[in-house]
This record gives sequence, C-alpha cells and structure tokens, in this order.
Amino acid sequence: MELGNPADWPGPGPIDLAVHDLPHASSTLEWWYMNSHVVTKDGRHLSFFAAFFRQAKRRNKDTGAFDYAHSITWALVDVDRKVYTHVSGVDPSAPEEGLKRLRRGLGSKDPRLNRSLGEMLARGHVPTPDKLLNGRVFVGDRRLDLDYGGATYRKQDDGTYRLKLHDTEHNIGLDVVFEPLKRPVRHGDDGVVRGADNERMFYYFMPRCKVTGTVTSGGVQLEIAQGQGWYDHEFGRKPDGKLDEDGDFPEDASEEALLALAERQAAHREKKEHDAIGWNWLSAQLDDGTDVTVYPLIKLRTNESAGAWAIVVDAKGNRSLHHDLSFEALETWQSTQTFFEYPVRWRCEIPQAGIELDVRAAFDDQEFITLVSKPSFWEGRVEVEGRLRGKDVKGIGFVERSGFAPFDDLDSYFKAVGRVVRKSIREVIPLEPTYEQARDLIGTDKRDHYLDGMDIKQLGRTLIQPIREITDRGGKGWRSYAAITCCDIVGGDSRDFVRWLALPEMMHVGSLIVDDVQDRSVVRRGGPAAHLIYGDAQAINSGTAAYFLGNHLINASKLSDRDKVRVYELYFEALRAGHAGQAIDLDGFDDVLPRVVESGDARDLERRVLTVHRLKTAAPAACLARMGAVAGGGTEQQIEALGSFFEALGLAFQIIDDVLNLRGFKGDLKSRGEDVSHGKITLPVSKALSRLGLEERRQLRDILASKTTDQAEIARVIDMLEECGATEACAVEARDMVESGWRRLEPLIEDSLAKMMLRAFGWFVLERHY
Repeated sequence: MELGNPADWPGPGPIDLAVHDLPHASSTLEWWYMNSHVVTKDGRHLSFFAAFFRQAKRRNKDTGAFDYAHSITWALVDVDRKVYTHVSGVDPSAPEEGLKRLRRGLGSKDPRLNRSLGEMLARGHVPTPDKLLNGRVFVGDRRLDLDYGGATYRKQDDGTYRLKLHDTEHNIGLDVVFEPLKRPVRHGDDGVVRGADNERMFYYFMPRCKVTGTVTSGGVQLEIAQGQGWYDHEFGRKPDGKLDEDGDFPEDASEEALLALAERQAAHREKKEHDAIGWNWLSAQLDDGTDVTVYPLIKLRTNESAGAWAIVVDAKGNRSLHHDLSFEALETWQSTQTFFEYPVRWRCEIPQAGIELDVRAAFDDQEFITLVSKPSFWEGRVEVEGRLRGKDVKGIGFVERSGFAPFDDLDSYFKAVGRVVRKSIREVIPLEPTYEQARDLIGTDKRDHYLDGMDIKQLGRTLIQPIREITDRGGKGWRSYAAITCCDIVGGDSRDFVRWLALPEMMHVGSLIVDDVQDRSVVRRGGPAAHLIYGDAQAINSGTAAYFLGNHLINASKLSDRDKVRVYELYFEALRAGHAGQAIDLDGFDDVLPRVVESGDARDLERRVLTVHRLKTAAPAACLARMGAVAGGGTEQQIEALGSFFEALGLAFQIIDDVLNLRGFKGDLKSRGEDVSHGKITLPVSKALSRLGLEERRQLRDILASKTTDQAEIARVIDMLEECGATEACAVEARDMVESGWRRLEPLIEDSLAKMMLRAFGWFVLERHY
C-alpha cells in the first residue's frame, strides 16, 4: 500500500469489490457513478447517467465519525429527439449547510447572488431545478446499498448492480441492471488521482457492462433490447483530512472575533481561487471492445495542467496508463439559460496508445443546471470515431466538463447575455441576407414578387447596416434578459424562444438611432451616432424599421394563436408607450419650471419626470416581461406581477441613471454632471426644487438654463443636490420601488435559479455603477 493512503483504501493486487464498493469511513467525499447507452425494442436510442454523492459536513461530537450530506444527479438523453432531461436531489440539510457556507464566505464572488440565494435558503428552500430529497437516505455498510429518497443503487447476490430511479415531474425513470463484463480497473496512478478541490482520491471503474431492464420516457416504459454501461467509484479526502470550520459566531461576538473571521474567510477564498481546478472527463466505448477514459485537470488561474490521465482498456480487460494526452476543444455552444459556454466537439489524442479520436456531442444542449455544481455543468452523450493503432474505430460515450465557470458575478453575466443577444441579432438581420432571409424580413414566403428586381446587397447596406452598426457595439442586454427569464421563471422553457433575444434589443436600438437624430447626439455606444455615418434619412428609416423587422419571430414561435395575439398587443403597447414618452421628453418641462421655482412645490414636476421614465423605459420593460411570462404559460397573477416588477426595475434604472450622472459612472462612461451641462430637468433636480430655498432654486434654474460647461458651476449644482438630500432621496425611492415590486411578485413564483438571478438583478440595478 502506498505511503500516506488511508487504511481502508485498496492495497496492491485486484480490487475486492465486496469491500471497496462499500462506503469508506476515511473519505470526506465519495461517489458512485454509472452511465449507459441503450437501444429499446422499438428502436429508440437513449443514454443516461447517474451519480450518488456523499460528502462529509462535520465530525460528530459524540462518535468522532463524519456526518454526511447526500445528493444525486441523473439525466436521460433522448438521442433521436435531441431532448436532455436532468434531475438533481440534494440533502434535506442543504438549506442549513448552504447558509453556513455563505457565512463562511464560500459563496459567489457577487454579494448580490449570495444575498438572493441566502433568502431562499433561510426559507428552508433550494432553488429549482434542484429539489430536496424526499424520504430516508440510507447508505449500507455491509453490502453496496444506496437509497436516496427512493432513488436506489444496489449490489445483487449474483454480482450485478440494480439502478432504480424515477421522476414524476418529467415522467422519466430507470429500472436497469448492470452486469460487469470486465474486471475493475484502477484509474490514475495505480488508482490515485487528484480531486477538483485538491483532494487525494482513489478511483476505480468497470468500463464495460451489459445493461438490461426498462427505461421510462414521457411516461412510457420501454424495454431495452441492447445496452452497454460503465460504472465507476471514487473516494478520498483533502490532504490534511480536515473539514472547513463553520466559522459561525453569536450575534454578540466581539469586533476582534468578527474581524478574525473575516480575515480567515478572505484567506480561504483566496486559496480556493488560487487552487481552483476545472476538468474534462471522457468515457468512450469503442466498437472493437476497447474502452478509453481521459481525465485532464486544468488550473483555472493559469490554464496549466494539474494532472492528466488516460486509461486504455483493451477487449480482454488489459489496462495501460498514459499521461501524454490532449483533449482539445474544437467547437463550442453557448447556453441561453445560464449563458455559459461549453465545448461540444473535441480532438482526443493519446500518442503512445496510437489513439486519435474525433468526439462530438450527440446534440449541443446537454447542460445540467444545478447548484450541486454551481450553477451548471455539461455532461452528455457523445459520438466517437477515429483511429486506434492504424485501424478505424467508432464508438459512443459521455463527456463531463465542470468547474470552468466563465463568470461568477452579475457584471460578467450580463456581458455574456449581450454576446448571445448580438449573436441572435446577426441571425435575425444578417448584413448579407440570403434571398429567403430578405423575403422574410420584408414580406412572407407568399410574397416572392416583392423581391422582383431587388438588389439584396443594397437592401443589406441601406436597411440593415445602420441597425447593425449600433447593435454590434454591444449593450447591457437586460431588456432581452427580461423576456427570456420571465419565460423560465413561470415554468416555461426559454429555449423555445431563444431568437426572441433579438426583439428587445432591436426595439431599443431603433429608438436610440431615431433619438440621436432628434437630439443631434454625436456619440452612441462608444462610436459615432448612426446618422453621422449614414445620414439622417437612412438612420430614421432604419431606426423605424428596427421596430418591425423582428415581428416574424413572434409569428414563427410555438405559441397558440391566442397567445400570439396577446404577445403582439404587448409588443405594440411597448412601442406606443415609448413614443409617447419620447414626445414628452423632447418637449421638456420648461412650461412649469417658473411656477415650481417660485412656489417651491415640485410634486407635479416629479410626477411628470417619472412619467417620462415610465413611458420610455419602464413600460417597454414591463411589456417584454409580460411577453416572456405569456410565452412561459404563466398565470394572470404571475404575468401582471412580473410586469409590475419590471416596470419598477425600469423606473429604478432611469432614476439610478440620474443619480450616477451626478455621482459619476464607473470608468467615466459618461461625463459627471452631463445632465447639468445639457440643462436637463431630472428627478434629483425636481426633488431639489422642493427642498431648496428660493434663492437657491433660482440659482439652480439659471445654471441649468445656461447649459454651462464650466466644471465649477456643474460641481456647484452637484453639491447643491447632494447637500439638500435630493440625490440620496432618489436612490431611496428607486430602492423602495424595487422592493415593493418584489414583495408582490415573490409569493407567486417558485424558488428557482431563475428567481434567484432575478432577485439579484434587482439589486444589480440599484447598486450599479455604470
């Protein structure tokens, strides 16, 4: 036995499954995993995987043994229909343990996400799609016998393994038997590998099993005609064998104790980030009887290898180990639910084994969303073909990719949303449309004669290019996020409406292009305004067209005719409101300003300023949210509550924009006090006019009327608004609006990952700096 291995790890020689299939008392982390590919008697091709996890929470004070938390993840892959259904169950102690982790500083980098998750956990909930295990959890110590709330995996008397799973929500299930066809094989260096959190792990697997039984899909039980499976078992512990301390302190803890805790939390987080590892894992079963697994670990900070193992098991069960391997991503796919990006095609090379494989996802969207591996990982069926020692081979397998979170804060999240929005825009209004695309943009498939004599390149240059000029520069993407997340939050599937991401952005950009002509603005999104490049006439035409070019996306959706009509009504309601707000904004409030300055009563002026914000920003956002909720099949209460919440967010967004204009944008995105130099009557100005004395009100009026560029004068106005409390009053009003909207919405929607993100987004709007 290798020096330093726990006493209950396998020693030299064959692995005794009667002993090592069982749980290991020394381990702080252990799991049992299996996957399979089956063909049913009616010819359907299905794959599935399942993993039973056991993780130590703490040492029991009485026994000294570990107390454990348990979770299970499993998924059914319908290869022919390209449907991926996943299920995750977490320990009943998950809310309590999750709160402890947050208190120890082990949550997200983004405090808003932690606050949002903390609210759910404090209610004793976990966000769906995760669910608390319902029923007893049992882990046998005499024979492999796992029962996680009715999900079971058991060793039978004849040496086979029976897996039984069922999920009533999705009408899927498994009742299958794994019969090993090859003896257990050690992974890694004689069984030892490194875990994602630097654990020292022991890892063995049986790469080829016969699988029989039934699979339930869509509520229909299907008998397996042919099936092959894979089973592995991994267990281990951190190098020092220690668990993270809770770090909890009573409410009356001393300042020194709290400071010490904060310092430990910061050091712990820094170490975790420094040591963070992501991994890819492949299990491939080739048609010549060879089985291949690769397991490269990557240091996330440096992109360097943290260890790599390839195990090749020939048809007779002989094992060979290789550290010289590559597993290179060739193509990627981006989720429109988490906005994570994943490889979906790889090149696998193991030179010493003579292996060159092309590994392709059976289909792209095999993302598993769960806070067990927050917030998601990719594990899916792959098709494999290539060369093995000069001979052509084919096969099937699974790839898991986890730990490579591209972002863990909302700022980065919305940048990712923006990238997906721009991709959607490129697909909906390409710069060089095909004949069919051009016809659909300006007519229907029944109007071919509309294109008679048309130069399609000219259409792209004159109609589409001015729009793309602005959309391609990027934006915040939150309007598109509204439509998509409101579909998911009421229980719908936003993937059916992913092309809708283009609609809100085109609506918004259309208004920006026209607004810039009306305001004679020269800069938009870091570049020249569209009218400076294409002229006023083309800019106005394209900006107006942007409102309507995406309407065929609604028509092509899976909605019923009734819901399509409702969505159209909401869409045009947003446009009507936006144009009404712009009309008032263009005219301004000069007519009421003299009376307000002299009287000091600005209540009516405040309402009028808020009306512009409501019509230009809040009402369109509310309509887009309602559109998403209608698409998701929400109830009337949910639809209206989501609309009201996004109306509050839209108002808050504009109010905070007024505040930031005075306090400064991050990175000097806009000049501080720009609204003052433009003589704009904003909400802080309106509130100040009710708080200042007569002479100060007159001075404020005069400075605004002069549209000064004198920085001293601008600073004087900024100080005046701060000192009278007007600026802070605006920030408080924005916060109260959002919180009021949330209180109405929160009881009507299930605790879910989408809800968690939406709650955090509300704080993001209030606390943003750009």
